Amino acid sequence: LESDGGWLTGRHSALLEEDSCTVERRDATLTYAQFIEQYAFSRPVILQGITNNTEFQAYCTKENLLAKFGAHLVRLSTANTYSYRKVDLPFQDYVDQLLEPQDRDSLGSETLYFFGDNNFTEWGPLFRKYQPPPFRLPGTTGAYSFGIAGSGSGVPFHWHGPGYSEVIFGRKRWFLYPPEKTPEFHPNKTTLSWLLDTYPFLPPWERPVECTIHPGEILYFPDRWWHATLNLDTSVFISTFLG
Repeated sequence: LESDGGWLTGRHSALLEEDSCTVERRDATLTYAQFIEQYAFSRPVILQGITNNTEFQAYCTKENLLAKFGAHLVRLSTANTYSYRKVDLPFQDYVDQLLEPQDRDSLGSETLYFFGDNNFTEWGPLFRKYQPPPFRLPGTTGAYSFGIAGSGSGVPFHWHGPGYSEVIFGRKRWFLYPPEKTPEFHPNKTTLSWLLDTYPFLPPWERPVECTIHPGEILYFPDRWWHATLNLDTSVFISTFLG
């Protein structure tokens, strides 16, 4: 299997991983009791080797997804904090036209992004192949959201309930703040412009918790944590929202 699944495109020169990851990584020895006690309600964690999604990854190559879903309409959202505007486009057209690296000067409110809004009837065969993280919060069920986005794209700071995000191909850089610490950002600007214009000037005590996740890694984020994402490469990813 190609390491990028056929998705690799040009990269933006600013798209580097952080100097040091400040999210803990835990392997398959982590127990459910430890997850609940140490992370579920208090801080993010990256899970490694806890599931095996090689079959799902093989299903998500560019060639395979275009063959199966190319003619299907996908619903795109603007990549801003509140995701107001929606546009429907054939999946093939999105892949051909809108996976270009993000221009640093374009606004998030002008950038269309495929994530969520998946039609579960059409995308059902894809979701059935996915093995979600085994740790659930008491009283919640998981809802999937699948996405593919170009290098330099991402969603600026926002918050919602707890969940997981797994990268299938590419790399996704995360910036997180606890609920009581509202980050300084413009809701219609992109994560890329925030990284270039605001992040370098943050004093150490205002820096986010941050890390880059790679294929096969799963980031867990607790309820109401602020987070922004930045796709360092063309990335294929799936989230499991716990509601």
